[in-house]
Amino acid sequence: MLLFVEYPKCTTCQKAKKWLDDNGIEYVDRHIKEQNPTYDELKEWYEKSGLELKKFFNTSGLLYKSMELKDKLPSMSEDEQLKLLSTDGMLVKRPIIVSENTVFVGFKPQEWEKLK
Repeated sequence: MLLFVEYPKCTTCQKAKKWLDDNGIEYVDRHIKEQNPTYDELKEWYEKSGLELKKFFNTSGLLYKSMELKDKLPSMSEDEQLKLLSTDGMLVKRPIIVSENTVFVGFKPQEWEKLK
């Protein structure tokens, strides 16, 4: 079963959820603000995704900007970045899809086609 991590007010998350529903893909829904991903989950997802860690940050979010993370992230270790991400779901880019062997961050329908 897929895990769909979202922020319900996010329009991209709403589009992604509609896409999953329209394509008959079953998933478990998780509200990122109410159930922030843990350090261990983020570490596992990051390793499974094959993406650079910066892709897990919500770079357009207010919290990211107010914390001036654009300037701070390059000097932080992966461990420090993962710990920071696990402090607040609003720092994490969404939606996130987690399956047994892959992780997608952000909604890219052409990439998500692999879920069918």
